[in-house]
Amino acid sequence: MTDSSVPAGGHRSGKGPRRRPDRPHRSGPPRGRSGPNRPPQGDVAREAALDTLRAVREDDAYANLTLPKLLRERRVTGRDAALATDLTYGACRAQGLLDAVLSACVDRPLDRLDGVVLDALRLGAQQLLRTRIPAHAAVGATVELVRSRAGSKPTGFVNAVLRRVAERDEAGWIDELAPDASTDPVGHLAFRHAHPRWIAEVFAGSLPESELDAALAADDARPAVHLAARPGEISAEELAAVTGGDEAPYSPYGVLLTEGGDPGDLEPVREGLAVVQDEGSQLVALAAARAPLDGRDELWLDLCAGPGGKAVMLGALAAVSGATVDAIDRAPHRAALVEKATAGLPVRVHTGDAREIALPEAAYDRVLVDAPCTGLGALRRRPEARWRRRPEDVADLTALQRDLLTHALERVRPGGVVTYATCSPHPEETVEVVRAVAAATGAEVLDTAGSLPELTGSDVGTGPGVQLWPHRHGTDAMYCATLRRSG
Repeated sequence: MTDSSVPAGGHRSGKGPRRRPDRPHRSGPPRGRSGPNRPPQGDVAREAALDTLRAVREDDAYANLTLPKLLRERRVTGRDAALATDLTYGACRAQGLLDAVLSACVDRPLDRLDGVVLDALRLGAQQLLRTRIPAHAAVGATVELVRSRAGSKPTGFVNAVLRRVAERDEAGWIDELAPDASTDPVGHLAFRHAHPRWIAEVFAGSLPESELDAALAADDARPAVHLAARPGEISAEELAAVTGGDEAPYSPYGVLLTEGGDPGDLEPVREGLAVVQDEGSQLVALAAARAPLDGRDELWLDLCAGPGGKAVMLGALAAVSGATVDAIDRAPHRAALVEKATAGLPVRVHTGDAREIALPEAAYDRVLVDAPCTGLGALRRRPEARWRRRPEDVADLTALQRDLLTHALERVRPGGVVTYATCSPHPEETVEVVRAVAAATGAEVLDTAGSLPELTGSDVGTGPGVQLWPHRHGTDAMYCATLRRSG
């Protein structure tokens, strides 16, 4: 191992005699022997995690789409699938924190490292700092993973870096590297909970100071899995009994799964009696279907319907009440997902730009605008997103959001209602969009919480819209507001 391969600090960790520079240190017993540090042949969990990290880094892939596909293709199930999921999503979610620690242990910029080596180091650091995997197992398994993918040459370097990472636990590295809590409390909490500073500042601007720590901690945790019972087909009580879950606290159709595994394998999901859907999204669909309007209630519109979760709930509620739903998405593959998800429901799917497609104006009784947004409210479910989004993304998105909401108010009839939703707590994407469009169009902003009595007693903000939070409600940080078109 050359001097340039020794981690920053110029020393070698561990005890024992120094090895010759041309003989890199190997973790665990020599090749061909068994031992406690030696990972099993075919470490399918870590291999799937490493391949997903590579796809995220090289192809801008989404981890929550890539990993499940890999696991299905490789028939990885049970404990191996659970380990792969925890390591992959954890490493993606904590990338900024992990990179800061690795940068303190390496004598060169991380972007100069071989891609496979960098992915493996992130995977190893995640195991060392944020799991209960023993250090010797985390280091040994990562070294062997690198050996299988990149040969023996970089294994000594990887071993040395990870051994230095292991010299402190996560709290120790936070004490070493995070901004001082007394002079920069937001920066300190952002580092501790693995968030870019600008996102922590958005949260800080939307919450009481006393809640920021809890909000970022909840956003850094693995989210619970919610199911939505299909209205008219199965009750939440029945769905909970069948799946072994618990009825959700707010949505009358929600069930919180208490056991792991792939929810797609559950019989009610396979049979179309339930869908996987965050409880916050269920509440948005309920608000859209319940908002008070004047006159008839027969024709509904889902303006940005893909991939179809809210369209399913709207379609099922429409079937119960005798209404019909038009659902639009501009992307053909997403429109196809909506059509598949809503099969058998009174939903007509259209492909095209919601602002241009040839549908009647001033004809709909209800319109839902689940607008494209930064997704800052769903960072738990899209673990790599927090490191991809930039503050400059907000301006383009808010312009689109205002345009879509204005267009929705043109589609709804006088006296009809439009429900505007984003999976973001950013004020520029939520209250400011609603305020600007209401002022420009003369639309009346309604009390959204009044349509969701299940939330009575919980803190949903100062109104008239509703803002949900992971640390308060256990949901994504969904925002929802309803407007009535003036007559």
